[in-house]
Amino acid sequence: MTTFPRLAAFALLAGLVTACSSGSGGDYVAAGQNGRNTAPLTVEQLSAKVGCRPRMQVDATDIRTGYCKTSDGEFFVTTFTAQAGKDAWMDAAPEYNPHLVGKLWTVLSSRKVLDQLKQRLGGDLHLTDHRTKQMRTVG
Repeated sequence: MTTFPRLAAFALLAGLVTACSSGSGGDYVAAGQNGRNTAPLTVEQLSAKVGCRPRMQVDATDIRTGYCKTSDGEFFVTTFTAQAGKDAWMDAAPEYNPHLVGKLWTVLSSRKVLDQLKQRLGGDLHLTDHRTKQMRTVG
C-alpha cells in the first residue's frame, strides 16, 4: 500500500501550492444543482455521501483535503472554493492515478474504488493525464 502515503504527500503538497497561489473568487455551483446559485459541497458533505468521516489533511482557505477509508477502499476528497484553484490542482494532479471530478471537487484513488464512489457522488472519471490529447473521461 505504498501508493496511499504518496497520495497523502501529493495531496498535502498540492494543497499547499494551491492555497498559496492567487485564485479568483466567484460563485460556482455544486454538482447536480442545475445552475442554481448554491454553495459548493464540502469535504464533509461529499464524504458523508459515501459513509465516511474524513480525516483532514489540508484545511486552507482555498482548498480542503480529507482522507477516507471505507469498505469501498481508501481515497482523498478535495474541495476548492474557486475554479482557478481546481484548475491549478488538476494541472499538478498525478497523471498515473485516475480521479473522479465534479464541480469544485475531486476524489483521488484507484480505479476500482472510484468506480464504486462514482455511483453515489456522480462526477466524471479522468483516467489519464488531462493535459494530453489521450485523456479519457468516463461520464
